[in-house]
Amino acid sequence: MQPIIQSLLDTDLYKFTMLQVVLHKFPQTHSVYHFRCRNLDDTVYPLTDILDDLNEQLDFLCQLSFKEDELIYLRSMRFIKSDFVDYLELFQLKRRFIKAGIDTEGRLDIWVEGPMVQAMMFEIFVLAIVNELYFRRIRSDEVLAEGERRLQAKVQLLKQYTQQQYPNDPPFLVSDFGTRRRYSLAWQKHIIQTFHKVAPTIFRGTSNVLIAKELGIFPIGTMAHEFLQAFQALDVRLRDFQKAALETWVQEYRGDLGIALTDVVGMDAFLRDFDLYFAKLFDGLRHDSGDPFEWGDKAFMHYKKLKVDTKSKMLTFSDGLDLERAWSLYQYFKDRFQVSFGIGTNLTNDMGQTPLNIVLKLVECNGQSVAKISDSPGKTMTDNDTFLAYLRQVFEIKEEL
Repeated sequence: MQPIIQSLLDTDLYKFTMLQVVLHKFPQTHSVYHFRCRNLDDTVYPLTDILDDLNEQLDFLCQLSFKEDELIYLRSMRFIKSDFVDYLELFQLKRRFIKAGIDTEGRLDIWVEGPMVQAMMFEIFVLAIVNELYFRRIRSDEVLAEGERRLQAKVQLLKQYTQQQYPNDPPFLVSDFGTRRRYSLAWQKHIIQTFHKVAPTIFRGTSNVLIAKELGIFPIGTMAHEFLQAFQALDVRLRDFQKAALETWVQEYRGDLGIALTDVVGMDAFLRDFDLYFAKLFDGLRHDSGDPFEWGDKAFMHYKKLKVDTKSKMLTFSDGLDLERAWSLYQYFKDRFQVSFGIGTNLTNDMGQTPLNIVLKLVECNGQSVAKISDSPGKTMTDNDTFLAYLRQVFEIKEEL
């Protein structure tokens, strides 16, 4: 079997931006990540059927190291520090930190446990491998033809939206955020090449660093939930973990990568911490759960209360989007904000088959539970209900119904 992951650049940019901060600020941190499939009942066959192939792919993954041209490419980004690339030159994922098997309920079980500077890099690779192994077994010419038909329908939408933009409007910006849920690397690259060719003013780039490098387009990403979650277990008061995480980010990047993620403990709790200092320092906010219209209205009211010009700020939406929903959000917010959209599954795995809804999330840090309390029911993630209840109490968050 050929390796599915053939380059350590074949991951999302925010893995590098977060890893750089972890290396510089808390390199000794120990972490645990756990895999979950949120739609097990929708799979065509049990995910456990791919276990042997998965373990072989993990063996391949842990033999990879960065190539010289890849390191040169990373050095070309102004926010990537020289000593971090020196670290990556020595970097190799260690097989002993990841285990794949079957849990007591007969489900595919994947655990990553080890230093965060190692463990955090497994996530995107593992999810892309699971997806590709799963869909290989149910691939057919009909499926590929349906995927192409759906792609061409999106192309027509992009052409339509290009024509419907007014000259004085802020740009309608769409990026690919679909590496972790992709049908395959080849399909993801095909999608990006197609979009970039037909709608270069709309299609802004991709979160996938390898594809961005190969196609000469912009790699996009800042932070993910795990970065903020880690601060729940670092040497700060729990109530202050969001402020500590944002402050650490500001100190590392000093104006670059200025989009803050808002839903680690929900938008309301985030805004209580996102004071005038952070509102001025960060370029904008990213939405990843809950009603996006309601979320954006809350952001607008918050900035207005702080007397910050919202037209100077960016709202990035990245939760379960397709082009039509992105366009409707753009129309709703374009007169108040700059807006951009990261589309994942609907770009890279829209083949007429039910996509896998899989995650590999941080659940423990330095021997202490961490959790995400999402604005969407079902996206909350923890392995410790007691800690989750305490987190809700500290941040005054009601129980999900």
